[in-house]
Amino acid sequence: MSDVHRPTGAAAIEVVALQKRYGDKEVLAGVDFVVPRGTIFALLGPNGAGKTTIVNILSTLVPADGGSARVAGLDVVRDAQAVRAAIGVTGQFSAVDGLLTGEENLRLMGDLAHLGAAASRRRAGELIERFGLTDAAHKSASTYSGGMKRRLDLAMTLVGGPSVIFLDEPTTGLDPRARREMWDVVRELVADGVTILLTTQYLDEADQLAHRIGVLDHGGLIAEGTADELKRLVPGGHVLLRFADERALAAAAVVLAGDVVRDDTALTLSVPNDGGFDSLRRLLDQLDGSAVESLALHQPDLDDVFLALTDHAQKEPAR
Repeated sequence: MSDVHRPTGAAAIEVVALQKRYGDKEVLAGVDFVVPRGTIFALLGPNGAGKTTIVNILSTLVPADGGSARVAGLDVVRDAQAVRAAIGVTGQFSAVDGLLTGEENLRLMGDLAHLGAAASRRRAGELIERFGLTDAAHKSASTYSGGMKRRLDLAMTLVGGPSVIFLDEPTTGLDPRARREMWDVVRELVADGVTILLTTQYLDEADQLAHRIGVLDHGGLIAEGTADELKRLVPGGHVLLRFADERALAAAAVVLAGDVVRDDTALTLSVPNDGGFDSLRRLLDQLDGSAVESLALHQPDLDDVFLALTDHAQKEPAR
């Protein structure tokens, strides 16, 4: 994308000690995170955890009560107008006007972005082709499927060439095929250098898309890391070793001893392991000389992580 507004620094989004209250409810109690340019950062959290509030603050829709935030190298308070020019926002509820055609929706966004008639028409054509909407370009958007509407909605977000896009639960209500189509579009955007902040309740979506994930609860970020790093935070990971024969199985069981689960019928040993490189290497060093036929790594998924972390947070005393 040649018309993308590029942030000046290495970070596309910087959030420091962000705070927000609504009456007596403390929604954000000092949230910190940084999103490097050209990456996807996913915010996970229960309903009411503050995900949408963060998006609204970063997109200049509501003010924070404390802390600071920069988007595309710009302060969201001092440079609010420039921030709005550099971002795109797609929410869980479509902004598509069903009375207009797909092309008319896109040209309207071009007019709002002050592109001019010719540039709006050209940009609309580019996005219609890119998002696979050519056959439906001149049809009323009310006739579009849910997946087509969501693609059009995202295309409308891109009319002004944003460098940072906020996707607030963008695949809510879509069927599995439409969700995967949206994932492909998101990956293409990041490959073009766009930075994306994704809020979602679909943990597999964060697992598939995000370079880093933050878990938000009780007003704060209670965990942050890659999907694999977060999965190693909860117990339950193990390596399943399969052996060529009973003799090899028995020899390995003696070497490993401890908390292993042996299955003589399947010729397997299940060994607790966090899946990290060092721990796997130590395990294989212990088994030096044993006839291991295959191994498979089994880790907790993000559902396990989410439940373990948020359950723990809910048991903490109220602040």
